[in-house]
Amino acid sequence: MSSIIKALNGLLAWELTSIDQYTQHSEYYEDWGFSKLHARIAHEAEDERGHAKMLIERILLLGGKPDMETRHPLPDADTVPEMIAADLELERKNASELKEAIELCEKNHDFVSRDMLVSILRDTEEDHAYWLRQQLQLISRLGLERYLQAMM
Repeated sequence: MSSIIKALNGLLAWELTSIDQYTQHSEYYEDWGFSKLHARIAHEAEDERGHAKMLIERILLLGGKPDMETRHPLPDADTVPEMIAADLELERKNASELKEAIELCEKNHDFVSRDMLVSILRDTEEDHAYWLRQQLQLISRLGLERYLQAMM
């Protein structure tokens, strides 16, 4: 179980980083007047809080101690496209570690943790990353100015 607790704490670091990054980006969007982007990214931060809560509860249930301090570095992103790309990269890295942790859970017959991680992976790939890829495609198709006008 210690390897699973370690993996869950590794995933917790991604979720906590995501909360920080999405909160920072959503506040920039609000300050810049992009209310639609602000609302969506603030919602993403709330989703990540939910994922973090599930991981914390599972770590505690398994007798571990949640690591609430470890974070990954936040990107140096100053524009909307850079922020969206950084958010997408964050989701991709998280998805990669989720898949590794799912395999670990399967090998250790911890199917409860596995099912929880599959649920988080589904959100990560089918909601968060998909939406971010869509936004980058819209910027490419519409041009940045039109895209930003639509986000006001």
